[in-house]
Amino acid sequence: MNALARWVPRLIIATAILHFAWAFAQPNAWNAIVRDGFFRSVVDTGAADYFEREFSVWWMVSGVALLALGTLSRHVVRTTGHLPAQVGWYLLGLGVPLCVIYFPVTGGWPVTAIGVLGLVAARRTGAVRS
Repeated sequence: MNALARWVPRLIIATAILHFAWAFAQPNAWNAIVRDGFFRSVVDTGAADYFEREFSVWWMVSGVALLALGTLSRHVVRTTGHLPAQVGWYLLGLGVPLCVIYFPVTGGWPVTAIGVLGLVAARRTGAVRS
């Protein structure tokens, strides 16, 4: 196992934490979502605060997805000493479309960079076949 294989999961987890922090710290619609009782509180596309609600929910959901990928990657690296290339490809699958669609102002750049680091780490640690 190399240092890069240990750092990629940490970077993913740090990105997840930043997503959670931003979901709740930025101007958000959580009060409105709670006031509406959560259930079907983000379905009215005509609501004046619809995009703020969507924004808040998707930042939180992205944080959960990144946290899952990061903690699972950390477990695999600790168990096998190898970071699977799929981790890098998944991150590129998330980051590249964000970079293309929202160019140039997007958080997809760090996700893309961590994906590239994941592919490099996977190549350096190579799976050992018995």
